[in-house]
Amino acid sequence: MRVDLVSEHASPLATLGGVDAGGQNVHVAALAAELVRQGHDVTVHTRRDAPDLPGTVRTAAGYRVVHVDAGPAEPLGKDDLAVFMPQFGRELRRSWLRTGLPDVVHAHFWMSGVAALDAVRGTAVPVVQTFHALGTVKRRHQGDADTSPADRVTTETRVGRRVQRVVATCSDEVAELDRMGVPADRVRVVPCGVDVEHFTPRPAADGTGPAATDRIDPVGSRGRPRYRLLSVGRLVGRKGVDTVIEALPALPDVELVVAGGPPAADLHRDPEAVRLTRLAVRLGVADRLRLLGSVGRAELPDLYRSADVVLACPWYEPFGIVPLEAAASGRPVVGSAVGGLLDTVLPGVTGLLVPPRDPAALAGAVSGLLADPARREALGRAARRRAVDRYAWPAVAAATVDVYLEVAEPATVAAVAR
Repeated sequence: MRVDLVSEHASPLATLGGVDAGGQNVHVAALAAELVRQGHDVTVHTRRDAPDLPGTVRTAAGYRVVHVDAGPAEPLGKDDLAVFMPQFGRELRRSWLRTGLPDVVHAHFWMSGVAALDAVRGTAVPVVQTFHALGTVKRRHQGDADTSPADRVTTETRVGRRVQRVVATCSDEVAELDRMGVPADRVRVVPCGVDVEHFTPRPAADGTGPAATDRIDPVGSRGRPRYRLLSVGRLVGRKGVDTVIEALPALPDVELVVAGGPPAADLHRDPEAVRLTRLAVRLGVADRLRLLGSVGRAELPDLYRSADVVLACPWYEPFGIVPLEAAASGRPVVGSAVGGLLDTVLPGVTGLLVPPRDPAALAGAVSGLLADPARREALGRAARRRAVDRYAWPAVAAATVDVYLEVAEPATVAAVAR
């Protein structure tokens, strides 16, 4: 089957850790790679954000990345891209008329859905939509701080009603789509996935790979070994790293390592990094906070394995890749009871959930786990089993293909069946 993915702002080739480069980039890259492994012909269309990018890149995983001219060839925030989606759609249409129509188009994020629907107009090509985040949720949680285009929610609703299928990544999203008026019979739940061969509880058999970051201080304030808490993700306010820092005074034998954001050398210029550092200074815990900046994918498995507990404490989270990476690494997660974490973290089985923005509840949950190493190990083992059983990419991609086959032309379905 020929599958074209449209991901207007989240290129699978992007360096992770920036404000607009995170879970969606990982998802698109991993889905494309696994679809190729399962025998499909895959192209990802993303916006050109630099003038020297080649028109097409053939990746080592076997899928193509096409850089689409839409707006200036320079980095732009995703909230500034909506105005260029008509051009993106026209360029997609020209490309498909030149190279042939795909069997299925899978749009990622609401603006990609706009462009994809414009591009297939008048053809029989079905469009499958994954929103990754919904404007209704963002507006509810961010209020006046929401920088999305004013018509985002209206446009998302229109996209959800026009596409042939919406792939929701968690049960919380299904409920939100229902409130938006998206027909329930068009919604299918397929979670995001995780590479369970890359993220594992043990390092490679040959011992290769970078060592995890050294402990800030191997001895705690009362002479006990100091524990490590790890937070991974973009440095943006909604990720709730400030809540974790606010919990540190109640966790005296704990260090917090934060991976994400710009390169370490640029952290002093990053507004969120500066805000978090100042908060740690004010609370007297700056000596137990380490901001690493961006961390390469190759280094992440060792970093996860170095942690006693992984924290994911956003105010809201459409899905969240970090809990899956931690689970695959055999580490328990203490997370906020929001969004996708309600599906990915099973309280008392693979980790614990606490209310968002509640440092006292977070500190209580963490301290209980740190005091019980046997329980931490049991949660970590269960988390690994669940990651392998439910969230490994081969199963996630196969479930996604099942959605494609629901809407593909009969000849395509027959060809795949052969």
